[in-house]
Amino acid sequence: METLGPIQLTLERDLQFSVDFGLAGVASLRTDAPPPLGSASGPDSEMLLMAAVANCLAGSLSFFLRKFQNRDVSVRASAQGQMQPNERGRQRICSIAVDIRLGAAAAQFRMLERALSQYEDFCVVTQSVRAGIPVTVRVFDSQGTLLAPGA
Repeated sequence: METLGPIQLTLERDLQFSVDFGLAGVASLRTDAPPPLGSASGPDSEMLLMAAVANCLAGSLSFFLRKFQNRDVSVRASAQGQMQPNERGRQRICSIAVDIRLGAAAAQFRMLERALSQYEDFCVVTQSVRAGIPVTVRVFDSQGTLLAPGA
């Protein structure tokens, strides 16, 4: 078993926290809740979760593209979540959708199908989150062609 962290959070005021990742040369991140609870001076927990899922997916796909000799490919990802109250009326994230856009046409990639068939399985965050929240992913090339439909 591998230990992660520690990540240190310090309450600054109201619901604003300073998050220190313990990485030399990396500035702390400010988080905050949206109004009316906070002032939205930083991302909230829900945004951080969506960013973590999208980051993991985009990073994993980028790794596999490079592994198969696809160099200097731009990759962009966007994430959107849905929330709804649970049976007790508490808001919960009920789904996350991630779109990944590659900076070149599909025909320009070496072993693209192989990369697309493998990258999600190696994404630690996404596969962990999927245990409780449905996550769909779509991958598009620079022409807008859907390469991997949401799964």
